[in-house]
Amino acid sequence: MTKPEPKPYILGIEAYVPGKSQASDGRPLVKLSANENPLGTSPAALEALKQVRGDAATYPDPAATALRGEIAKLHDLDPARIVCGTGSDELLNLAAQGFAGEGDEVLFSRHSFAVYDIAARRCGAQPVVAPDRDLTADVDALLDHVSERTRVLFLANPNNPTGTWLPPQEVERLHRALRGDILLVLDEAYGEYCDPAVQRAGFDLARAHDNVLVTRTFSKIYGLAAERIGWATGAPGLIDALNRIRGPFNVTASGQHAALASLGDQDFVEASRVHNAQARARFVKAIAALGNHGLVAVPSEANFVLVRFTGKVTAEAAREAIAEAGYAVRYLPELSDALRITVGKTADMEAIIATLRRLCGEAP
Repeated sequence: MTKPEPKPYILGIEAYVPGKSQASDGRPLVKLSANENPLGTSPAALEALKQVRGDAATYPDPAATALRGEIAKLHDLDPARIVCGTGSDELLNLAAQGFAGEGDEVLFSRHSFAVYDIAARRCGAQPVVAPDRDLTADVDALLDHVSERTRVLFLANPNNPTGTWLPPQEVERLHRALRGDILLVLDEAYGEYCDPAVQRAGFDLARAHDNVLVTRTFSKIYGLAAERIGWATGAPGLIDALNRIRGPFNVTASGQHAALASLGDQDFVEASRVHNAQARARFVKAIAALGNHGLVAVPSEANFVLVRFTGKVTAEAAREAIAEAGYAVRYLPELSDALRITVGKTADMEAIIATLRRLCGEAP
């Protein structure tokens, strides 16, 4: 008896595994495993969500016109060069689907976002992984792995799961060395956590060139992860291609209204950035104080810190102790000596440090 069989390249996909929110025994844990905003959501966005819930029978604006207009106004962009998606994940997948296929290659750095491998394989392209340098994307290694079959290059900046970041001049150097038919996708899901002085460098690159696409999301600093809203900007030809293959009505009415309201509350965004910078700095300092026990915090520009365990205390033991204390953090098999820990509320980070100090045999 015959049956439908998926394409071989689909069977090569390892499904994305989200961060845990429960202990192995089913206990709910404070979730520091998914890089969500510990300050929650803008009150203005929450109010917008309440107001729109009564009109569930009507399709949303398929072009997200008002939302694109406000994004453009905030970032000094052309709304015609913006497309919205079901989170930035949809747009990353569409970038691969639109510009790569069977026989092509999609390039990215080792220890970068897991969706890049999935995006490449789901359209039949071959994922190619370039070595990193100190858990940071290495421009020279990426360029060394460009071939005549390379069609898309993904660069997360800041990078997930390491938190590391390439300065604008390095991103520009990478772009200058690429062929014009290679799409450079700058995944800036954590871009708003960077120094405001460099936040628009990707936009400027995308405005000046036909082969640069920048993606952003409302899931992180805007605190709207549940609504699944992302957006991208690039040259007209890039945006046209993504619009041809994105899902119709792909951003919900509630998502569009909440995102619009959150764009108008930049005080919340700035408060979130400042809290993150301060809490992250305190956490990194506390980890450094445990350096004699082999704990190392990887420099981060995002809203999480990757902590490596290079001494007697293992990442697995630390994860278990942190779970026992009531918190979920992210363990990544490909970084088996590390835990990715979201920057949470001040009390949460103090509890994590106290747990790690006890585990290392020091007074909390």
